Amino acid sequence: MALPAAVLPEQAKPNQSLERPLEDVADFLEKEVGSDLHFLKNVGDLLEKLKEETDVLQEQVVNASSSVPPKVSEALSVAHEAKCSLDDLLQKEQLLSNTVDQHLTEVQPWMDNLGETHDQLDTIERHMKYLRCLQHMEELSAAVQQCLMTSSVSEAIRAVDALAALECGLNPSACSHLKDFLRKTLRFWHKIIKDRLSSDFENILTQLHWPILSPPTQSLTPTVNCQEISSQLELIVTQLLALQASDDIICQAFASSQGQPSGQPVSSAPPPPHSLPLCLPIQIMLLPLSKRFKFHFSGNRQTNSLGKPEWYLTQALLWMGNSSAFMEEKIQPILDRYGTAINARVELCRGLLSLVQDKVAFDASRLLYDDVLFCHLVEEVLQFEKELRSSYSYPKVFPGLLHLLLEEAILQKWLTVEKKMAVEKMDAMLSAEGAWSSQYKDINDMDELKAPDCAETFMTLLQVITDRYRALPCPSAQLKFLGLQTELVDDFRIRLTQVMKEESRCPLGVRYCAILNAVNYISTILADWGDNVFFLQLQQAAISLGEDAVLRGLGMMELGRLASLEGSLFDGLLALLDRLKGDMLGRLLEWTMREITEKAKPYCQDRWLSLPSQHDQSTMSLSSSACPMMLCLRDRLLNLHQVLSFSLFQLAWQGLAERLDNLIYQEVILSNHFSEGGAAQLQFDMSRNLFPLFGHYCKRPENFFKHVKEACIILCLNVGSAILLRNLLKDSTKETSDWTGADDPPPESALNELGVYCLAACDVLILLNLRASWPGQ
Repeated sequence: MALPAAVLPEQAKPNQSLERPLEDVADFLEKEVGSDLHFLKNVGDLLEKLKEETDVLQEQVVNASSSVPPKVSEALSVAHEAKCSLDDLLQKEQLLSNTVDQHLTEVQPWMDNLGETHDQLDTIERHMKYLRCLQHMEELSAAVQQCLMTSSVSEAIRAVDALAALECGLNPSACSHLKDFLRKTLRFWHKIIKDRLSSDFENILTQLHWPILSPPTQSLTPTVNCQEISSQLELIVTQLLALQASDDIICQAFASSQGQPSGQPVSSAPPPPHSLPLCLPIQIMLLPLSKRFKFHFSGNRQTNSLGKPEWYLTQALLWMGNSSAFMEEKIQPILDRYGTAINARVELCRGLLSLVQDKVAFDASRLLYDDVLFCHLVEEVLQFEKELRSSYSYPKVFPGLLHLLLEEAILQKWLTVEKKMAVEKMDAMLSAEGAWSSQYKDINDMDELKAPDCAETFMTLLQVITDRYRALPCPSAQLKFLGLQTELVDDFRIRLTQVMKEESRCPLGVRYCAILNAVNYISTILADWGDNVFFLQLQQAAISLGEDAVLRGLGMMELGRLASLEGSLFDGLLALLDRLKGDMLGRLLEWTMREITEKAKPYCQDRWLSLPSQHDQSTMSLSSSACPMMLCLRDRLLNLHQVLSFSLFQLAWQGLAERLDNLIYQEVILSNHFSEGGAAQLQFDMSRNLFPLFGHYCKRPENFFKHVKEACIILCLNVGSAILLRNLLKDSTKETSDWTGADDPPPESALNELGVYCLAACDVLILLNLRASWPGQ
């Protein structure tokens, strides 16, 4: 049996090469003997050395094998001793466990008696605390009573605040009767103090002519007892502010008992300003206004009309405006001296707004099945919100009325009614008598887009919808309206397409061009909206919220472009409108070119080869065969200029010039041969007659007829220049590599010197072959 390496002595480890694989043995021989045959005589010595090492190893193995049994016996002896020691420990542990169990059995009665005594002590301690708390409550209650008997209202308020603090401390307690007694005691004394201060405050307010129901016509400062009333006002307002803490606690406790949220902030962050209750002085000042509001706008009063929400909305705004000066002059200085951050005017507006909010919420739920009255309510609410924020500087951190319109039922009703009325208006505007005429047609400065009345009315409709939902505080709700707008634009595009198909039999008609102007007008407005800050903000909100109504069908690339503001939310609509615009414009130009082509047939068939030289004519005039074509072209350009918008007309005349350039080049120039007189006549017809027709719309019209202009240059070259150019072009087309014209300019350079940039060398060579005036011909 082989032993592990760790058992062998250190000197045996280097000789482990005896167990190497065969390849290691070969390496060993190569190292010791080498490749020289003269060293083979050392093999005998090497064998003797290896034999000695083998004997040493065998001796070490025998010694190690003989020493193993004594070590194993020693280990077994140690293990036996450990087992005996463990058995002794187990016996001791059992004995100790029995002793402990016996002791616990003996002391169990003592433990039971001690537990009963501890429970009795705990009960007595809780009773003592209960009695001390009850005694403290009685002492505070007696202190409040004593202070009220001596008219020390401020001291009474401090005692009531102590009762309120005690109630807050007892909130975790399970003593329901004690807490109920404390709550009733606190409410009792709080009501007495509040009623006394409220009565005194109302008396002073009456002397100051509060409430102010109409615009003040004189100074708010009374002429009699001015200083005394001001002192009393400040004292009572200060006392009411001191009573605010206990009033808030009572209101929260009442809300909790009714199952409503207490309004206490869960986190350590301060609550938002709009969630705090109104301060007591403002609550008391609102009482007469609240009574008047409920008297006029509830029940069976004639002023309580579902169809007239503007009555109570306007009344609330009037009260805010009329009371503004009083709050700033009389109440605000007291609040500032007390050290509170309350704005008296804003607090009064917030109180009046709570009345309006309840009224709007109640009326809106009753108008969900009356579209007309519901729309009127929404319009009035939006107008109220606008005036509240602008005219009365109501802070944006405080909610107005718009959040009421964001409730699911009301918002869905608003969207439904908005879409229904928009569709009805689209039907009406498309069927109106002047739907396809522009209302600014007689005013050139305002009629650049030449938008028909239906398109302008439609975009005005969309703008009005935008103005309505722009102020909504919720981006997701705004995106729902944006989705509605895109749906309406696509619906209007489909309607325009249907009307266009009916008018496509006469593309040059006024209505067809009006439809084209409408498509271009809508496309232009939507492109401007795409760069508008409001719609860019909605675009970012749509991406962050993942709004399906707006982003439906967009891939990752389109979403990336929207996120980087490289695209807009209207790109899909703009692509459809541009496609419709391109199709209509192409059909219009095709129809126009069909008529011009028919008029150009005599001109195409003219005998250009037999026309006399320019030197044989006293004066040159337009070719008679070109007159019908020129007249038709002139009339069509004038007509298109009158009926199309500026941008569309630019596209139209440039497209017409491109098609006309191709027509004359293909049907007149390449289809005929030209004498010197014929080339001069063609040059005259083009440069003096055709090009000037487009000169009214650009400075260099010949640049839009590149083929015709450059063809005329080639045809009108003198004979010498033409021969040189032809030879140059012929040489350049040779396929041999030993061209000897290295000193001559390249063909492109020679053509550019002549003003030819568009035509290729092969095209110029064809044109040169169309010349009839060559020497020897």
